[in-house]
Amino acid sequence: MVITFLSDYGRDDDFVGVCHAVMARIAPDARIVDLSHGVPRHDVRSGALVLRRALPYAEPGVTVAVVDPEVGGRRRAVALRCADEDRILVGPDNGLLLAAAARFGGVSEAVEISGSPHRLRPVSATFHGRDLFAPVAAHLAAGAPLAEAGEPLEPGELIELELLQPRVEDGDAVVHAIALDRFGNVTLDVEHERLAETGLRLGREVAVELAGARHEAHFARTFADVEPGALLLYEDAYRSLALAVNRGSAAERLGVGLDDELRIRPR
Repeated sequence: MVITFLSDYGRDDDFVGVCHAVMARIAPDARIVDLSHGVPRHDVRSGALVLRRALPYAEPGVTVAVVDPEVGGRRRAVALRCADEDRILVGPDNGLLLAAAARFGGVSEAVEISGSPHRLRPVSATFHGRDLFAPVAAHLAAGAPLAEAGEPLEPGELIELELLQPRVEDGDAVVHAIALDRFGNVTLDVEHERLAETGLRLGREVAVELAGARHEAHFARTFADVEPGALLLYEDAYRSLALAVNRGSAAERLGVGLDDELRIRPR
């Protein structure tokens, strides 16, 4: 069984390693795969988007995801079974899990695990990754029934994130910056399936408008299709539209931040 693990813990402290140790002790035969621990701290939405796009590439199994700014507060802790494939997601009920669950048919079963018999005791008020999410995930990976991991919860009661929605206006794509990577590439909230609704065509020039400024770009297949320093629009590895500068940073060139609205206009 595979346990996939995502968090905003980073790698500088012992948080990730301790969670690994807890899971390995309970489920020594499970293989733990780290999706990312570089989610911006406390950024539930970014974590949800990373989980949604990365999880389809992972083998079905148990996923533990921890981006939990309300740890120790009133938010619920949950474990969810997806309707499609044999996947269980474990983490805080703050919207982190549901975007990924939607990729697998939504939630067919849910339990609240704050009082789970699988939790470590005592449970720290501030490290539920170690004391709650990791041990519950490991027990589930080792074959424990989901129904026995906590109290039943109606899937309709789970918290969903409110995400900005892209739109098409007269062939223009009005989009939002939803992720900025370490190369300065800017992920936009338009996936391949919606491209046909726009006037954007591969190989054509486009105008990128942001905060009253206009930038010229080329809708290209890959970075090498434009000159070094040129701005390009492309489909990234997850088939979402993105902006990049060949050998540079689109985020710096455009001065764009998360949630900023951009208009991509065909030329």
